[in-house]
Amino acid sequence: MNILLVGSGGREHALAWKIAQSPLVKTLVCAPGNPGIAKHAELKPEVKADDADAIAALAREMKADLVVVGPEVALAAGVADRLAAAGIPCFGPSQKAAQLESSKAFSKAFLERQDIPTAGYGVYEKPAEARAALDVFKPPYVIKADGLASGKGVAISPDKRDAEAEIDRMLGGRFGQAGARIVIEEFMDGEEGSLFALCDGQRALLLGGAQDHKRAFDGDMGPNTGGMGAYSPAPVFTPELVEAADTRVVQPTIAAMAAEGAPYRGVLYAGLMATQDGPKVVEFNARFGDPECQVLMMRWNQDIVPYLLACARGDVSGLPAPQFKPQTVICVVMAAKGYPDSPLEGSIIRGADQDFGPHVQVFHAGTRRRPDGLLAAAGGRVLNICAEGDDVAQARERAYLAVRKIDWPGGFCRTDIGWRALDRG
Repeated sequence: MNILLVGSGGREHALAWKIAQSPLVKTLVCAPGNPGIAKHAELKPEVKADDADAIAALAREMKADLVVVGPEVALAAGVADRLAAAGIPCFGPSQKAAQLESSKAFSKAFLERQDIPTAGYGVYEKPAEARAALDVFKPPYVIKADGLASGKGVAISPDKRDAEAEIDRMLGGRFGQAGARIVIEEFMDGEEGSLFALCDGQRALLLGGAQDHKRAFDGDMGPNTGGMGAYSPAPVFTPELVEAADTRVVQPTIAAMAAEGAPYRGVLYAGLMATQDGPKVVEFNARFGDPECQVLMMRWNQDIVPYLLACARGDVSGLPAPQFKPQTVICVVMAAKGYPDSPLEGSIIRGADQDFGPHVQVFHAGTRRRPDGLLAAAGGRVLNICAEGDDVAQARERAYLAVRKIDWPGGFCRTDIGWRALDRG
């Protein structure tokens, strides 16, 4: 098979690493790719992930049997629709179906319409109306940019004064068009986790769960980010919680999207809050999480390609349930200093390409190779250090040992990834 992978981050490096292991693969091309992905695929750096016409043209040129779309910006740009028009199977939802992620207002209205459990909310475009709505909600206030903001468009304000300032920042242009309107939600008490399902438009196969760390600094302090680390399995996903989430969230969502004329093909990421009343939807993503994808790929114990192709072709019914290694995998994100607000670009990274042993994988998320061959930071989240172990303590020890072997004065990471699982004993 000839496969085209779209994207350039850590998620796409993990997907390239996993796809390249399949005996079904003849050619793997990635657009635009990154230096880490270059070990597994031919790169097309001139083709941007959100250029639907260029992606379709490249897929035709290489006679792609399957296109796997990694980032949400490509889905929101209609890459899957353009490929469908060209008759090329695509793993990733249509632009309409991807609104589950690309518009918080669309997603919340869908959940409300379908009676799928989630927090109460309101949608606002004018600062005065949004500030007045704070009287309806109780602190802490959850404020979200409606559109795509690279995982950084969520604020939890402890009091009304802070919430009013956040409203003014978002509606004042902090996230550009993505923040032209905002969603204010009720705060949900509980523990959050990410549950993934592979979908063919009519059916969904549960893929497993992970737990992310959104805050920039240790102790869950600092601003929200796209994710500073993750681990899988996540103890919050008890068998009872997973069954309830499948019954009350995943299956109804896939059925309702099909009924509403937007059949969902690809991976559905359900961000869930485990509350006293059962699982409730925090948000949907229309793609693999980042860095959750990295830990899932390392644990997944089967050839990924038949699953991606079956979703793209619209029939997963003949596939066995996904199987995972019993080991724990943890991912520590190394980010450029200044992330998430003003990451420092261009700092030199040494030691990221060394052999860390059989239990560790380093995925590139935001790097570039200089003409002199040195590796440099080229984004906010730069490296994903992933390690497996018999339990979370061993996986974490291996991951942080690898972190210490990387010479990068311009980077930082959290030192407490996996703390919830460790606290559970």
